[in-house]
Amino acid sequence: MRGRTAKSIWLAFTVCAMPFATVAETWNGDGGVTPFYRWEGPIPTKAGTMLRRELASPEASLQQAVRTERILYSSIDWLNPDKPTIVSGMVFFPKGAMPKGGWPIIAWAHGTTGVADVCAPSFLPRSDRDKDYLNAWLEAGFAIVATDYEGLGTPGPHPYLQYKSEAISVLDSLRAAQNAYPNLLRDDQIIIMGQSQGGGAALAAAYLAPSYAPELKIKGTVATGPVAHTQNFGKAHQEPLPGIFADPSDYSNTAFEILYFLGTIRSMDSAGIKAEDYISEAGLPMLRKAQSSCFWDLIGYANEIKLSIPDMYKKDIQALTTQAEKVSAFPDAKIQTPVFTGTGQADVVAQSNFQYNFISAMCVAGTSVEWRYYPNATHSSAVMRSRVDSPAFIEKVLHGKKPQNRCGELVPPGPAQEPEAE
Repeated sequence: MRGRTAKSIWLAFTVCAMPFATVAETWNGDGGVTPFYRWEGPIPTKAGTMLRRELASPEASLQQAVRTERILYSSIDWLNPDKPTIVSGMVFFPKGAMPKGGWPIIAWAHGTTGVADVCAPSFLPRSDRDKDYLNAWLEAGFAIVATDYEGLGTPGPHPYLQYKSEAISVLDSLRAAQNAYPNLLRDDQIIIMGQSQGGGAALAAAYLAPSYAPELKIKGTVATGPVAHTQNFGKAHQEPLPGIFADPSDYSNTAFEILYFLGTIRSMDSAGIKAEDYISEAGLPMLRKAQSSCFWDLIGYANEIKLSIPDMYKKDIQALTTQAEKVSAFPDAKIQTPVFTGTGQADVVAQSNFQYNFISAMCVAGTSVEWRYYPNATHSSAVMRSRVDSPAFIEKVLHGKKPQNRCGELVPPGPAQEPEAE
């Protein structure tokens, strides 16, 4: 696939923006959060060690949670496994009587929020859609472990859409939670779940688990609007993808572009890839804005200043884009545990054909996939629409039953449909 296909997967519906002082030279979006997110002591070399916890505010919690704790845990740098790092997140405990052996676990991977620390979901309230979705799973009797990902909340770059970084953050959050709450969480009933960026992160965690965290007993994965790609798709049929950033007058694309440059490209070498070498004078305000503002605010700002993608750069980034596409691609699409995917047929954000291409690759690689298309559902509305089917999938995999493998009947989703009212 030509470079930038991963950028067709933009999304998240969390609004966050807060001014703060930062060291602008690093362009990591560091700062603006509470001292909880800063760890001054030595970082344990054992990944998945709980460093500290605190009771979350009601605003940061969920209605169906009896208790919510913000967590800080150890992990490893995705580019250097010998370098320990820290990641933040949250744990939500459901109401009601705990079942024998503890609560089954959902590891939640969130969608796009931005690259600044203040965009960490544990720092600000979640979107109404995510609240509804996660509350439904709490009400169904699941505890939820929700990572912020590397570099959101905590210092350093956020490796946006880099599958390996996101997978490690998810898996180490599970390790930390199971170690910290041994009598509350089951160690043999784990579902990984995510949407958009988080759909790709969930698939990445399931993909990487056998080699990185084989002790975790992951039963299955639920991914809606997943953002994932592989350049090793074998003989899997692939649908052509139209260009998504072709219209220079659609300034909202520039908000996606700055996240891609700072998160996906620059995280590969944050010291060597200097923003000042690539961002134009006209683009500097957007670069600065991304240090303290999140997804929706960046879209509004791009439209306000009418900054197009070509105008944001002063130097061609095609070589960096090609490199980023290779690094962020799954090595292959074989996932050892069953997968459920939910795709909206009116999804023009993480294009439905983009999602089909990875599902097709998974099927040919031998992954068991229960794929579902939702007519007229958008990138956002497909999340709740998928709850018609995903609970039955989860019930089966948690009890050792084989879910429906629909790979044999996989078809392309067709042209984007008219979106339903949301």
